[in-house]
Amino acid sequence: MDPLEDVLALLGLRSHLSAGLRAGGRWAVRFRAPTGVKFNAVRRGTCLLQVEGADPVTLRAGDCYLLTKPLPFVLRSEPAAVPVDGEDAVPVDAEAVYATTERGLARTGDGDGDEVLLIGGSFALSERSPALLLNELPPVIHVPADSSHAETLQWALAQISEELLNGQMGSSLVAEQLATVMFVHILRLHLARDTSSAAGLLTGLRDPVVATALACLHERPERPWTVADLARSCVVSRSTLAARFKELVGQSPIDYLGRWRVELAGRRLRQDDGTIAAVARAVGYGSESAFSTAFKRATGVAPRDYRSRYRAAAGPVG
Repeated sequence: MDPLEDVLALLGLRSHLSAGLRAGGRWAVRFRAPTGVKFNAVRRGTCLLQVEGADPVTLRAGDCYLLTKPLPFVLRSEPAAVPVDGEDAVPVDAEAVYATTERGLARTGDGDGDEVLLIGGSFALSERSPALLLNELPPVIHVPADSSHAETLQWALAQISEELLNGQMGSSLVAEQLATVMFVHILRLHLARDTSSAAGLLTGLRDPVVATALACLHERPERPWTVADLARSCVVSRSTLAARFKELVGQSPIDYLGRWRVELAGRRLRQDDGTIAAVARAVGYGSESAFSTAFKRATGVAPRDYRSRYRAAAGPVG
């Protein structure tokens, strides 16, 4: 069982591609804080990325990046360029760059050329994404074009550009699926090269022993695991597993299992009409009361109330 795949499936990862951007001359575009994970890729030219609170990043042709936190940002041709607003969903003033587009592309800059071409979009995840995945990622993940093992990522970017710019039948659907592939590859590259992330799932997956333990927990979350059971599966001592898991994931294996069970239970409560007792048994609790106590401790709300609030917020079906 792949723990990262499990988490992404539970979070309901969905991609949305926005209009591309062609820019020439001197230019700068300001964006509001994204509500999900934002990405952009430079297909031609160079520009600067400035995320609030972070150091500027120089972007070159073939580079891409993810923005994982709700922080406003600016793309610009040079440090002195004064930005205009550029919301692609709701223009914020008369100068909004994305207020009008042509063939899926907005245009900006004081020059007639299109020295810079960017494509981009966003990834929407559930409200649990910060706790499960995003909190351990840096605000900006920059992937230069010449990164090692980035060939598949470059292939996906080239295909997305082809689909968006040529506008063939079904191009949006194809491009959005490719963007999801790109997201996973960026996470893989981040895992391979960055050893300074905060403790969490991704950090744990770097370590072969902890990764094996995580795979066991995700494959059989309903099993009454003990640290000794997991240690035998990982072929290490109980103390070694406990220490490494705590250091890299930030909690004990049994605490992680409890949190993961709650996440799985939350999905069941949202998606089906099974009884609370049935949900409790499905995720590994021997009694409804034990499950309800654990669920409320983790989420702040009882399972029955959680289901009612979710369905009230979702509205009637049909």
